[in-house]
Amino acid sequence: MNINILYSTHPQDAKKLDTQQLRDRFLVNNLMQKNELNITYTTYDRFILGSAVPGSDDIYLEAFDELKAPYFLYNRELGIVNIGSKGMVSIDGEIIELDYKEALYVGRGIREVIFLKSEGAAYYFNSTIAHKEYPVKKIGKEDAIVINLGEDKYANKRVLNKLIVNDILDTCQLQMGMTEIIESNVWNTMPAHTHLRRMEAYFYFDLNEGQTISHFMGEPSQTRHLFLENHHAVISPPWSIHSGSGTSNYAFIWGMAGENQDYSDMDILNFNGLR
Repeated sequence: MNINILYSTHPQDAKKLDTQQLRDRFLVNNLMQKNELNITYTTYDRFILGSAVPGSDDIYLEAFDELKAPYFLYNRELGIVNIGSKGMVSIDGEIIELDYKEALYVGRGIREVIFLKSEGAAYYFNSTIAHKEYPVKKIGKEDAIVINLGEDKYANKRVLNKLIVNDILDTCQLQMGMTEIIESNVWNTMPAHTHLRRMEAYFYFDLNEGQTISHFMGEPSQTRHLFLENHHAVISPPWSIHSGSGTSNYAFIWGMAGENQDYSDMDILNFNGLR
């Protein structure tokens, strides 16, 4: 288990950061390592993101010292998405199969989460603070809420898959989904937006080898960018935009935490108002 801590950054401070400092504060680049459990704990809404790639051994999701808890989900909920081949997760002894791009919600109070050994499964997960218990639920491809967005002429045609959202199941605050950019399109989340009552994290995957994504962040009047590779993730504070453009198409998993679960509650920004 590898643990990384990311602390909150004030927007006035973010304006003064150079490229490497921005990467140190907001980029997570140690994900999807075989036979490893990699976890990043942020002080933005106590949000956790991580990956488990079990390979030849089972991987146990256990509490780490900073949680000060007897087990990982003592005071948390968890969302998992498999971005590899079919695998199995053990939830308090119940074996649940997850195929490619299927999701699993695990509520507070579950004591044992095991990513069972597999030569192809690769799991990305988010976790947030939880105030009550909700039941475990698998979200298969047929369960997702699918929305087609964008247009070819604006290079932003994409498919939004709502997975762990309050339209499908009850959660305390965690919301997760996946957006797939259609071939020959490159833009995501454009027009850009902010949402002060929620933070967000983007995990990029399915990017062709040798290609890159430019992720845009920062206050609308003080934008910055980070060049990313496949399996990189970015933390997005409530005051920051979160948008990207790739040199080819790709997919990303978004996860949100905060006081509001309403997906449509966002402040849309005018293209020409960005700086």
